[in-house]
Amino acid sequence: MFKDPAQFAEDLDALENIEKASLRLIVQSLLDFRQDAKEIFLAESDLQGDIGEDITREALEAVGVSRIKTRLFGKVDYKRARYFFHPDFAVRQALFVDSKAEKSAAVARIQTSQTSMRIRQIRSGSPVDVAGGLPTFITRGNDSFLTTTIFVKYFYEEGEAGNNLRTIRMACIPNGMLQARYNPTADDTIWVAGPNAPTLGEEFRTRVSFNRLQQKAAWRVQDIRIDPEMPFVWSG
Repeated sequence: MFKDPAQFAEDLDALENIEKASLRLIVQSLLDFRQDAKEIFLAESDLQGDIGEDITREALEAVGVSRIKTRLFGKVDYKRARYFFHPDFAVRQALFVDSKAEKSAAVARIQTSQTSMRIRQIRSGSPVDVAGGLPTFITRGNDSFLTTTIFVKYFYEEGEAGNNLRTIRMACIPNGMLQARYNPTADDTIWVAGPNAPTLGEEFRTRVSFNRLQQKAAWRVQDIRIDPEMPFVWSG
């Protein structure tokens, strides 16, 4: 009944469909929760990043996600081992959802520990190729879990009464088995230079470009406008 995650290396279209369906889950969760998210952002005095983490967690708990009693580790806010059911198969999934709250809309900061892709890009005029810190699938005992990584970014404006949430953007980062489709070379990439300073010995980080990711597959980036006058429409 269960498909070995390693087999998706030979069935990339099925892998893409799993990631698309997983993104739909996150999108629907936050779409249902967007009015609450607006009120929480306006009322809370915590750091915006912490507020974003709380909103994502509450939204996913409200919609409900299946649970496998397996602990996942990593520098990601929300981690869940769960079942994914497809009409033709089932797969165990390691779902990682990270939240960010920033004013910049073009990119999201990514640590190598938050992706299973290799990061191939040009930095300071030279190509780099850095391995992601997550495996494409995670093995625990006799079971393997397909790695799926989604980022939720909260865009806000500061106002006199508090922080005004404007847009929630969700982006699904491809599993490393999709490397050849999304980032085969440093010149053909979804990444842009990260905020770390190598001269100061800072740990390597990168940024995912939403525009570049959308050019590869429009459905991988979805926006929820907080304004109720603007209904959500699935992109791609």
